[in-house]
Amino acid sequence: MNIDQLVTRLLADPGFMGNVTTWKTLPASEGRYEEFPPALDSRIRAVLEKRGIHKLYTHQAASFRAAQAGRDFVVVTPTASGKTMCYNLPVLSAILKNQDARALYLFPTKALSADQTSELYELIEAMGVDVKAYTYDGDTQAAARKSVRQAGHIVVTNPDMLHSNILPNHTKWVKLFENLQYIVIDEIHTYRGIFGSNFANVLRRLMRLCDFYGSKPRFILCSATIANPGELAKTLTGREVLTIDISGAPMGERHFVFYNPPVVNRQLGIRKGALNETYALASLLLGNGIPTIVFAKSRVQVEVLTRRLKEQARDPYGFSGRVRGYRGGYLPSERRAIEHGLRAGEIDMVISTNALELGIDIGSLTACVLCGYPGTIASTWQQAGRAGRRKETALTILVASSAAIDQYIVNHSEYFLAQSPEHALLQPDNLYVLLSHMKCAAYELPFQDGELFGNVKDTEQFLSYLTENSILRHVGGRYHWSAEDFPASEISLRSATSENFVIIDISNPAHHRVIGEMDRYTVPMLLHENAIYMHEARQYQVEKLDFDTCKAFLRAVDVDYYTDADLNVSLSVLDELKQKTLTNGVEVTLGELKITTIVKIFKKMKLDTHENLGFGPVMLPETDMHTVGMWWTVPESITVGYTNDALHGALMGIANLLCIVAPIYLMCAPRDIKVIYQVKAPQTDRPTLFLYDQFPGGVGLSEKAYEMQELLLEHALNVAADCPCDNGCPSCVGPEGEVGRSGKADAMRILKELIASCRA
Repeated sequence: MNIDQLVTRLLADPGFMGNVTTWKTLPASEGRYEEFPPALDSRIRAVLEKRGIHKLYTHQAASFRAAQAGRDFVVVTPTASGKTMCYNLPVLSAILKNQDARALYLFPTKALSADQTSELYELIEAMGVDVKAYTYDGDTQAAARKSVRQAGHIVVTNPDMLHSNILPNHTKWVKLFENLQYIVIDEIHTYRGIFGSNFANVLRRLMRLCDFYGSKPRFILCSATIANPGELAKTLTGREVLTIDISGAPMGERHFVFYNPPVVNRQLGIRKGALNETYALASLLLGNGIPTIVFAKSRVQVEVLTRRLKEQARDPYGFSGRVRGYRGGYLPSERRAIEHGLRAGEIDMVISTNALELGIDIGSLTACVLCGYPGTIASTWQQAGRAGRRKETALTILVASSAAIDQYIVNHSEYFLAQSPEHALLQPDNLYVLLSHMKCAAYELPFQDGELFGNVKDTEQFLSYLTENSILRHVGGRYHWSAEDFPASEISLRSATSENFVIIDISNPAHHRVIGEMDRYTVPMLLHENAIYMHEARQYQVEKLDFDTCKAFLRAVDVDYYTDADLNVSLSVLDELKQKTLTNGVEVTLGELKITTIVKIFKKMKLDTHENLGFGPVMLPETDMHTVGMWWTVPESITVGYTNDALHGALMGIANLLCIVAPIYLMCAPRDIKVIYQVKAPQTDRPTLFLYDQFPGGVGLSEKAYEMQELLLEHALNVAADCPCDNGCPSCVGPEGEVGRSGKADAMRILKELIASCRA
């Protein structure tokens, strides 16, 4: 059965269609082309024509023209629209014109780096020219590193390697820095939150070194579809960037199906498991010979699905290699073999985490099944785009879980299918991040008096602070590095602080092994002594938590309970940055907060029934964090007539709703923000809702929430109104037992008042 026949069969199946909330068919579109630009090197043109490419897509031609004009630009087009050519053509043309020219390619993952390099090699070999392109990452052999530094025309790497190895050792890369013409940054939508904030500062350091060596490189950036690609590109690079966002690539017909598993407990809002429903749909596709990719949200889910689907695919000789799993933790050689098998058509189905979401070439797949909403619209389209890459019909099925955010998406397809409202946010001037990278910059090259770090106007103040703390030395109009340590080694680009705790399994006395890491703000909740920590479906009990050395020691156990710690959060306002008073006396404020957290007790909960089996004490110190937040102060005119219990339930319901909708619009993980409420806040003496960044110094999420507060409140109300529960459930305001019988209705009433005050 081919994909068109299967689509017809599913549309006629009442059992399947009964769970479909929306079936959207995106019609096929014709490609739009332009002739090869006159400035394109004839050798490149000859190779493209040999491959049957006689014209460029319009966005590829526009990219080439922008590069020739010396512009910085970002290309924002769908998956499989040929974005690679948007940077390969101008880069190769520049190198063929001038053998000294150099380019730096930055990809967010090693897998993507390897894939893009292989495509580049093929193009260069077909031309028969002496252009050397090398991957430089942690897997590069020591013997090969010298030749990469000396002879590499195109150096392909990732932000982590650039930060910790290339920039601190720039004197070994003189040839690259003196002749750098292009910096290519792919998948820029992944550079958000703390990772993006760190990466923007890595680019400031990179441009500072380019300036020192006398080169003036241009930026070529690529992104998935988000609301603010130009703004994101400008924040990352510190420059005005041209946006090229109209794709000329053809596309086959695409079917996007929103599938909501049937309800098994209406009162609790519980549905059939997304994992089992995903397995059933994947099994149907596998049985009909439809080449498919299945995306799961965790490594454990990948392994469970792979095992079950391999059993279905096993032939009489026991071979099941046509079904493969793919996730982090596999050896590089295994991942390359799977990628090759997909391109060669030797694999019918691959089950993957988001490791295959980015633009790795995996050949021609026809269907895509998503086990749960991936978290952002951009990621969802990226994953869906892995199917139908060669102009044929494609089918994507999004299987929703019972999670609140999944239920919102699957019941609001119009939100998903409209122009993406997601903003990729970052804050390069986060105090913690900025100070760390200034240390790195000073280590790499002394700062001159009056020199700015990127566009940071207060550079001199930071340098003076570092001098006062004996990290820098001010001599002869320069700030020199004077500490002994190596600053780049202390910074993790993907977290706010370097103080991550290492999780060590001590089950085998002869061989202790590291099984993971955790940021210090989460540790008190999950790694306190006697906590049950779950890792890849195995249970471990925390034997010892060493705060001084940032280590947690665990031992494997087999128990029928898990632990849940109670986190006490106290909050104080340090400074008010912005404030506006709305009608009805509602006040909305943006400011700096101090968050103090302490865990005092933990509960033991039975795995199957979630019964409380008892309590235990937690003996850990308080943790303080300074961050940025926004808050709504609700006046008495709105809360009059509510008892304290009713107000408590209503505010808890609104906080839960904001936790659902805020990550959708701010394009962040739910854990990146926190929403808490106080029936009588000490700071305001009135009922108050606080939303704040869960990162020291903040990363811009609260600032954006402050600007789009009416939208957040409206959609919070929509979630509650559209939820079919009577008095509350986990998919909206929270369970009735927590918010009270009138909690849902009260939350909706207060939300309507807040929205009305925004509009007046």
